[in-house]
Amino acid sequence: MTKIKPPKRYWLMKSEPDVYGWNDLIAEGEGTWDGVRNYTARLNLRAMSVGDAVFFYHSNIGVEIVGIAKVSKGPFQDPTDDSGRWTSVKVKPVKKLKRPVTLKEIKADPALADMELLTKFRLSVSEVRESEWEHILNLAK
Repeated sequence: MTKIKPPKRYWLMKSEPDVYGWNDLIAEGEGTWDGVRNYTARLNLRAMSVGDAVFFYHSNIGVEIVGIAKVSKGPFQDPTDDSGRWTSVKVKPVKKLKRPVTLKEIKADPALADMELLTKFRLSVSEVRESEWEHILNLAK
């Protein structure tokens, strides 16, 4: 019997560029997404699989989607957490967007009105629907 591979999922991960930005991920080649201390974001991290696609979003400074990464290692215990409650994943950069897509653009676009980035704006790791993913890629061209 052939094993059916589940469909790829899409995510958005926020990071402050002065703490850990896109260029830091590029320099490392693979980064550990740790330090997340929100239960909903933790559930999202635990739902990730190797190969899932990730928008890398600069929060606080820039407030824009700047690149695409992929999950390179699925959920594991956050190495910055001794309690064992929190989760991490590893991500690798795929490519920088030709043109960053700003939060202002996303807010103004009716096709993205239900995006978790807007409806759950305090969430540092959120899911992105495939239609939203494709729409944002079109905006970045």
